[in-house]
Amino acid sequence: MVEMTIYGVSFDLVGKQPIVLLKTADGNRYLPIWIGHPEAAAILMKLQGASAPRPLTHDLLVNILGELEVDIVRVTVTELRENTFHASITVAQGGNEVDIDSRSSDAIAVAVRAQVPIYAADDVIEESAIEMEGDEVNEEEIVDEFKRFLDKVSAEDFAEAEVEENEATDEEEAEREDDA
Repeated sequence: MVEMTIYGVSFDLVGKQPIVLLKTADGNRYLPIWIGHPEAAAILMKLQGASAPRPLTHDLLVNILGELEVDIVRVTVTELRENTFHASITVAQGGNEVDIDSRSSDAIAVAVRAQVPIYAADDVIEESAIEMEGDEVNEEEIVDEFKRFLDKVSAEDFAEAEVEENEATDEEEAEREDDA
């Protein structure tokens, strides 16, 4: 596993989707992950030190786990499967650790709230990270490299990722309606 930091949240003008850009903690490798708009807002809000008047979903999850004395240990981007990044949230209670399957966007939003490290599996870094040369890397270079990356993928890749994201969002909305 490779420790990552959040380099920033940007917007893919081609696919009109937000992207969270993770950077290796000890190097110049960047991992772009397409995420949904609500998750991008949740991540940015916390990174900018803003807070909502009432707990958002990710805040609620962190609060519940805290009240149950369950520690959030770390989040890990575990794999890239069918153009979708998968992640896990590792929690601990009573000396036992459990990995909970998660969307990468939700895991990152939880990580910034719980202030826990973010990792990526070695395979994910090898397969999907963009490496920048030199010690001094500016944002323009990253954007240029990222554009070259975008040239390698097809519109179908984005469409598949968006369909999966929309299906997950539709399921969440249906659950909320059932609860109402």
